[in-house]
Amino acid sequence: MKYPLYSLAILFCLIFTSASCDSQKTNSEAAVSANATPKQAMTKGNPEPVAGVTIEELDSGYEGFEKAYFAGGCFWCTEASFYRIQGVEEVWSGYAGGPEINPTYKEVAGGITGHAEAIVVYYDPKVRTYDELLDIFFVAHDPTTLNRQGPDRGTQYRSSIFPINADQRAKAEAKIAELNKSTFSNGIITTLEEPGEFYIAEAYHQDYYEDFSNPNQGYIQNVSRPKIEKVMKVFKEWLKPEFVK
Repeated sequence: MKYPLYSLAILFCLIFTSASCDSQKTNSEAAVSANATPKQAMTKGNPEPVAGVTIEELDSGYEGFEKAYFAGGCFWCTEASFYRIQGVEEVWSGYAGGPEINPTYKEVAGGITGHAEAIVVYYDPKVRTYDELLDIFFVAHDPTTLNRQGPDRGTQYRSSIFPINADQRAKAEAKIAELNKSTFSNGIITTLEEPGEFYIAEAYHQDYYEDFSNPNQGYIQNVSRPKIEKVMKVFKEWLKPEFVK
């Protein structure tokens, strides 16, 4: 939960700059086929970030922590999965991997920007290592399905890791090789992409799983909850006290 004072200030900015909730995930948006003819890509993007804050400004509130970028389908699921782990200070939902600037949720969900729904994880490396974050990532979603996670289809739901340095890239490559031998007989299709610019998503996407008033409880209960509970079961020894059942 984004409760520290700095995070509350960021969320205050998000609330007053976000689009209305009529751009929530819908069946038509989720049904964009991974094999469909790509829509014409945007060429410029939007003049201002939809969150009203940049990733550089967000980073300044987490001095002393390291960060990692992941995309594993709907960010409502991955955000909540990682946040439950000890050593993870905070997780923010956003967009990564596309060339256009300042994308909106509607544009990303429509598959026209090249971005994936992604998260940035701020973590304490003295408590949780990057290698352990990779373990969580490969449990939190299915890395063997191309451009698809459950009912969500399209490149915006691809499985991707965005290493921010050579060490993260080497660890990600080694983890994929290890799991291909030990766990995933179908073969991991997760891509390693350049981090580029990470764009923070609109306010209503942050802590979405924790908000019981959101209008997508059917999706949350049927799609998100099983994924998050799987992570909690596999990594029960790593859970924050408030999430231990």
